[in-house]
Amino acid sequence: MRIVFFGSPEFAVPSLDALIDAGHEVRAVVSQPDRPAGRGHGTTPPPVKVAAKSRGLTVLQPAKVSEPESVESLAALDAEVFVVAAYGQILRQRVLDIPSRGCLNVHASLLPRHRGASPIAAAILAGDALTGVTIMEMVRALDAGPMVARVEELISPFDTTGSLEERLAERGAELLANVIDEWASRRLAATRQDESLVTYAPQISRADALLDWSVPAVELWRRVRAYQPWPVAFTRFGDLELRVHEAWPLDSETGEAGTVLPVRALPPEAGGSGEETFAVQTGDGVLAIRRLQKPGGRPMSGLEFLRGQRDFVGARLG
Repeated sequence: MRIVFFGSPEFAVPSLDALIDAGHEVRAVVSQPDRPAGRGHGTTPPPVKVAAKSRGLTVLQPAKVSEPESVESLAALDAEVFVVAAYGQILRQRVLDIPSRGCLNVHASLLPRHRGASPIAAAILAGDALTGVTIMEMVRALDAGPMVARVEELISPFDTTGSLEERLAERGAELLANVIDEWASRRLAATRQDESLVTYAPQISRADALLDWSVPAVELWRRVRAYQPWPVAFTRFGDLELRVHEAWPLDSETGEAGTVLPVRALPPEAGGSGEETFAVQTGDGVLAIRRLQKPGGRPMSGLEFLRGQRDFVGARLG
């Protein structure tokens, strides 16, 4: 089929590759404009652009994809299908109406659960044991279109948004390649979403990653995992901002929330063999801090951090 692919982050790359490898004619790839990134704030292309260029594909990067000039360029491509995977811009109806067969979206949740911009993090934050990818037909409303197919994926206690995203990207790409022909030929019917089961996954900001020690340890543990690799959970110790990369919830103790507690061994279910680290009192239970990072430094274990920090045990964070 003649396809225009819309995507920007690493999550979308396997879906683009799957369409090309399946023999479809990708007439163009639409991605977000290059953005400043890194310490030097140099301009960096989206991963999908890099992948598309390596395949010799035409790449379009409109600042606003629904503007008249962009709509005209897309219409000239004469595509049968638009495929969207984490593109990063809302497609207005005048864009959705362009392809003759319609538009498909690769969404990283089991819709109608976790509609929105951050479905993978939302699944971890909610404590879901199961997530997946849904291929859906696109409509004007947010992630509300009929579902073409879904695939499930278990969430491990050790999963972060980063690790889960890698698996979901591959599962979603495989699913897309398996169903797009049947869907396009109308041999595969789409199913309406149950609106009574809808939940939303709003855009994440850096402010969301500030750890509030008054909430339960299990919830903070989920936040540490959900905000890895971005924006990374953090707390404050005096003038220092400490980034928390790995943690584990432990049984309840009595104390003031945010208080740094002495070193203890982690339980076997934490995956370590007698690993020891410090913990922090929360509103319910304590949170063992396995890896953290000082400003300008590298991530280190809890014990390694303690060796260079006087009077840390007994101090209050936050």
